[in-house]
Amino acid sequence: MSKTVDFVRQGTKLVCVGRNYAKHIAELGNVAPKEPMLFLKPTTSYLESGGSVEYPSITKNLHFEVELGVVIGSKMTKIKAEDALSHVAGYTVAVDLTCRDLQEKAKEERVPWTMAKALDKFCPVGPFVPANKIDPGNTDLVLRVNGEVKQQGSTKDMIYNVPKLLEYITSNITLLPGDVVLTGTPDGVGPIVVGDEVQAEIPGICETKFTVV
Repeated sequence: MSKTVDFVRQGTKLVCVGRNYAKHIAELGNVAPKEPMLFLKPTTSYLESGGSVEYPSITKNLHFEVELGVVIGSKMTKIKAEDALSHVAGYTVAVDLTCRDLQEKAKEERVPWTMAKALDKFCPVGPFVPANKIDPGNTDLVLRVNGEVKQQGSTKDMIYNVPKLLEYITSNITLLPGDVVLTGTPDGVGPIVVGDEVQAEIPGICETKFTVV
């Protein structure tokens, strides 16, 4: 199996983008960045569909954030936006789980978000979808909690689109086959608790499900 199709086991990192949808920035009272805001998740954050996430003892406010994941197909270093999509193998749906209280504390203290974002199983993902099946500039994203729609947005509302993100990232960070870029979340983020069933999807294309335990 190729590194791209089996990105959960073969990729080296997840590069994540914060504050890439205007309405999400507004709902959390944040300021829009002047350039893409990046953070990392380790590959130990992956959780494939059907798994469970243990509610961390370090937080009292666990949030969901549905996102489009970009699966890198070939090594990318200093790639221009116009060439970026030729290096993309495919896509997936992902959930960027976040300890919101820890993130807010980190922001106040001006320290990294690592303990809010990078925990084990903090990135539930769907299956690999070949690049020709998805338009990254116009893809719907939906997240449900216990069957109720909580997030419903489109990648057309991104502040920085996928080619621009890949150009920015690879200007200083090399992306390798199987790496994944999380492109930010639309508005509607909110809390989940023990017992919740969460489903995230690119409607009609791919989905992932998990339970909070």
